[in-house]
Amino acid sequence: MNLIVPVDTAPEFEPRSVQVPPDRLLAGTPVCKGWELDEAKDGKVRTGIFSGTEGTNKSIKGEIFEFCHIIEGVVEITEDGGKPMIFRAGDSFVMKPGFVGQWRTVEPFKKIYVVVE
Repeated sequence: MNLIVPVDTAPEFEPRSVQVPPDRLLAGTPVCKGWELDEAKDGKVRTGIFSGTEGTNKSIKGEIFEFCHIIEGVVEITEDGGKPMIFRAGDSFVMKPGFVGQWRTVEPFKKIYVVVE
């Protein structure tokens, strides 16, 4: 088992297609892809790359903690009752358990993510 796993931002294997659930799609027809790079703790900690095209969807984290680092594009995230926050390539942020809001892709994006359930 390797205890250091490089994060390849341009994986050479095919991504999985990810559909925004219809009840969470607010605008547009985003095309999303995910590359799962690693998992630990029986799948409760996952690392990967995720990309998406323009659109807006409802984001509900539930009990999930997610760290994101934007490597391409621009997204706007608005917590319910809060002000919009813009994140561009080079920016990082965390969405904590209980987060509910909107994720709007302003320009097609790609991010590194670490999810902890």
